[in-house]
Amino acid sequence: MSLAQLHYTSATGGDGPGTGEAEPIPARFTAVDAAIPASVLTEAGPLLAYRTPAGTEPRLTDAALRALPEALSFSVLTDGSHLLARTVAVRPGPGSDVGFHAHAVHLPAGTRLPGGALPITACRSARWAATTPDRMLPGPLAAPPATGHARDREGLNDFAVSRGPWLAGVLADLRRLYGHDGSGRVVLVERQSADVARWIALACVALPGELAERLTFTTYTRHPRRAPQQIVGVLPQDAHELTAPGFHVHTCTGPRPEGTVADAWAETAARIWRSRAPELFREAAELPGEPFAAGPVAVTALCAGIALGTGGRAAAAGWAAERPYALDAKRTRQLVDALTAPGVDDRTGPEFDAAGRLFAALDGRSPATTTAPLAAMLVTEAVRGGNGSVELPGRTAFSGPEGAAVASVLGPEILTELSGAGVGLDVARTVQLLRVARLLGVDCAELLPAVVGRLAPALLEPGDGEPGWAPALLELMDEQFDVRTALLGALDRIAPQDPSGVERLLCRVPLPFTGTQSLPHLRMCAEAPEAKAGCGADRVGAVQRVLRAAGMSPFAEPLVLRTAVGLVWEEGTVTAGEARLLLEAATSDAHRTAGTWSHLVAAALGAPATDEEAPELAHDLLRGFPQEIAGRERGALLLLEFAREIRSDAATPEWAERARTLRRGAEPVEPEVLGHAYGALATRLLAPDRPEAELYALVHSGDPDLVAAYDRAAREAGVRSRLKAEPAYAADCFAVWTAHPHAGAEWSRTADALLEEVLRPAVRTLSADEVAAVEEAVGRSGSSGRAEAFHDWNRRGRGTLGRISRRIAGRVRRG
Repeated sequence: MSLAQLHYTSATGGDGPGTGEAEPIPARFTAVDAAIPASVLTEAGPLLAYRTPAGTEPRLTDAALRALPEALSFSVLTDGSHLLARTVAVRPGPGSDVGFHAHAVHLPAGTRLPGGALPITACRSARWAATTPDRMLPGPLAAPPATGHARDREGLNDFAVSRGPWLAGVLADLRRLYGHDGSGRVVLVERQSADVARWIALACVALPGELAERLTFTTYTRHPRRAPQQIVGVLPQDAHELTAPGFHVHTCTGPRPEGTVADAWAETAARIWRSRAPELFREAAELPGEPFAAGPVAVTALCAGIALGTGGRAAAAGWAAERPYALDAKRTRQLVDALTAPGVDDRTGPEFDAAGRLFAALDGRSPATTTAPLAAMLVTEAVRGGNGSVELPGRTAFSGPEGAAVASVLGPEILTELSGAGVGLDVARTVQLLRVARLLGVDCAELLPAVVGRLAPALLEPGDGEPGWAPALLELMDEQFDVRTALLGALDRIAPQDPSGVERLLCRVPLPFTGTQSLPHLRMCAEAPEAKAGCGADRVGAVQRVLRAAGMSPFAEPLVLRTAVGLVWEEGTVTAGEARLLLEAATSDAHRTAGTWSHLVAAALGAPATDEEAPELAHDLLRGFPQEIAGRERGALLLLEFAREIRSDAATPEWAERARTLRRGAEPVEPEVLGHAYGALATRLLAPDRPEAELYALVHSGDPDLVAAYDRAAREAGVRSRLKAEPAYAADCFAVWTAHPHAGAEWSRTADALLEEVLRPAVRTLSADEVAAVEEAVGRSGSSGRAEAFHDWNRRGRGTLGRISRRIAGRVRRG
């Protein structure tokens, strides 16, 4: 196969620029194959142009001329064709300045080099011409290219070792060139263009075949920004301008790069080159996998005895796990031995995860002698490495002598750790140890009660979503019936103390408790979310529904009552009405045993002063729990019961004094409780049929809270409405509010305010006849002087209370 070729030569004589600096050297095409289109020549000129390195003298010795860099390039053109060329510095004529000559071959789109050779293999072909021939000779690739140092295995291996620190980084950047956008340039900074050619040879051996054929490059250019090739070689003095994004610069003449390369394929390929084993790339290419897949090269390297890092080992194990049929028995054993080799201390979680998948793929497919090292490594990591995510092998993996050997080593360690007091705080760790103990046949029966006793509370630690240890816990409970029974029993015993915590656990982790265990509290916690959502505001109904889920009556098992109350009233307190219903639903004995009576007391003491259920609840609680309720709480409930007695006319005399005495026993008393008792007393004393002695005692008590309660009761809407509707009631209030001018400052201020702010607005809304009726009623309730006082008060307005009160008092004494 002959390829069209061309020659591009610099000007002769003194036509050059006279310096080797940045100016281009004038050049022209001196020979062009007729098959090459003109458009190719237009693109070829800039690609073939040559600029000598900075500082090059115009006239050089022959040795210095030969030392100038060669530009071997492979470029893709607009029409999809390629141009393979070599450009070298030459002396066009005796005494001439330095010029150049470019010899190129054109590969039409879709064609390849003869014999499928890679472009870089033409680097040292003897057929490249440094001058334009008299007649067009066969192209430099018409016959197989001569063997040069770029194909010399030992030389290339030596070069790979010398460039070991940069290998992985360069290969990783080359892989990125074939990514989604395919943009960017890999710039190799070397002092010799021949070393750039060696780099390209290294890359082409490692790259997948089709991609290596399309790799474009130039081994030398003065202006890398203008170079369109994927790999660009530059001298150190020309690398300073490459700071823009898209340029991946590797200065192989400077300090070694720091850090690691997070690219398993590139790192593995670099290790293969450093191990002088490039033939492994051909072996890896025969294995299934996508281009740049790390698995095939990693498997090949490990089977050849090349040590890899954790990324390479993980890639090999993951690839083999997906294709357990791709390797024969010998190579499978070699791979397992390499993955489980002793002395490796950099294994990571992803590597162990991949090893677990590999074991699962090989288990039952390969002999136990092959899989046993994997199983041993996994359980050893689970015990000693603290890796809670390791996929554990099946129990059959440890049925032979290999398993007994592992158990003899790890068994004592497992028992020692499980017996420690703090292990229950780490759920994942405890679960993992219990699972490994079962796999190895380690007897933990004696430790199980203590371990489960620490594990169960740890499960209730708050969190969002499914915890990371949930799958392993469910596996444990499925594998070990004794652990499941003990753990569910422990959680059921915990539930009455922390029902909301157990409810949250069951919402996050679907624990299996559908067996024969009764587990009433767990069943209630599982039912609670649906019960609360279904019953809405009817919280007592939700309690009854949750209790039904327990399958046990509160009379038989009072603690279910505590669990139910804790589930429904996780936040907030029980209302007085709800508390009365709960008390009716179960006996006081059940509430006493369950400890829920304290919720009922809190409901009574926290009820608003307007809640009429609170005094009734207090009465029931004092009867039902006489021994349990004591101290201040008992005093507060007695105050509420006193309010009940006042409202039912069952209170014994001396109300004000009794209220004050009960208050002293309830201090510090809740404002709502005080509002109940004092409010009931004040309301009763505003009624026309009140005991006058009790009213007198309140007025003259000097207790600001009692007088304030009377003031609040007198300002309620019911009193205001009655003042407008009943002349006798308005007359009675006038008489009371003016009858005690010397009862004390608290009462005087209150009575004055009630006359002006409550009674006067009511009287002003009455008609003249209605006012006359009030005045007449005032007269009937006392002396004529009182009626005159009301007349004066109603006529004169504010500021007359003192005089009216004194006048009424004097007339009453004379009468």
